[in-house]
Amino acid sequence: MPVSQPTKPLVSVIILNWNGLHHLNAYLPSVTATQYPQLEIILADNNSDDDSVAYVSKQFPNIRIIQHDDNYGYCKGNNLAAEQANGELIVFLNNDVRVSPDWLDHLVKLYERFPDLAAAQPKILSDRNPDYFDYAGAAGGQLDKLGYPWCRGRIFDSVEKDLGQYNQYPNRIFWASGAAFCIKAEVFEKAGGFDEHFGMHMEEIDLCWRLQRMGYEIRIQPDSVVYHYGGGTLGMGDPRKVYYNFRNSLAMLTKNERPASLLPVLLGRLALDTIAGLRFLLTGDTASHKAVWNAYRDFYSNLPYWLKIRGKLEDLHQSDMLYGFGPNSIVWDYYITGRRKAKNSMPFSIVLLTFFSATRSDRGGKEL
Repeated sequence: MPVSQPTKPLVSVIILNWNGLHHLNAYLPSVTATQYPQLEIILADNNSDDDSVAYVSKQFPNIRIIQHDDNYGYCKGNNLAAEQANGELIVFLNNDVRVSPDWLDHLVKLYERFPDLAAAQPKILSDRNPDYFDYAGAAGGQLDKLGYPWCRGRIFDSVEKDLGQYNQYPNRIFWASGAAFCIKAEVFEKAGGFDEHFGMHMEEIDLCWRLQRMGYEIRIQPDSVVYHYGGGTLGMGDPRKVYYNFRNSLAMLTKNERPASLLPVLLGRLALDTIAGLRFLLTGDTASHKAVWNAYRDFYSNLPYWLKIRGKLEDLHQSDMLYGFGPNSIVWDYYITGRRKAKNSMPFSIVLLTFFSATRSDRGGKEL
């Protein structure tokens, strides 16, 4: 008798939308053309008034629509939709992402291979310039010792051309991009979902830090490729983006950093963020300077809340092993030593760890 193949897990792809009709028209057809047998596509609409819902309802009747009664932003909007999703796996996909036909099949295969995998992302290229990585996620997110995020394929504003240099790279990462974020539904619920106090920005890094402390793995699947337009909600120079990035980074550190390191890290961030704020002022960008000031003001005014959440998260912690958390300062590497590529920024100790980890995995041992 032929051996029956295991049933593929149902995947819920949640596309959060607010007045993004132009993006839905351009990018949704590629999502509906996904070649995966067990697929539920959900449009989670944050109370749009641009006919997004009517358009999807007419053009894509097989897409399930969840209409929110307000614009709840990225975190709460996705959390509410996830509560109604039926999939064993959930993908939070931005409405300005074009996918390859087999992108989802490759992601699912990654979960079949690694049982401790909680969250994953595809390789994310720029839809504006497809030969290059995308700013938001690229080939997998990393974090430096002061909590500054960067990616394989993108450090600050320097984006690399995709030459396949990270296709065979160790695929464990610190954080997966919120532009195309795949996670086990039960793990998402157990971890508490995205922190709705973040509003937007850094929420996926905060969640991935939590997941690693819970003993789970985060990985990239380079065989899965998507293309992100980017900047559809807040552009690179938008002061609101500056505000959320600075405030939420401080909140994330306060929630997740180890006790012995928390105060030194926050002091280090204060010094570098002060320099960044002064740079905005000296270059005439008074709006971004004010955004940094407001970020610190609101962070410290809500410090009791962040410390309270930190205490609650201690019950979830199962592991102190963090993969992709570098001992170096990416700010120093970038601005002082002039390094622009991720491979040049990886400490030798991490290279050794990666080598022995891969060796153990090939021999059937548990990967670090």
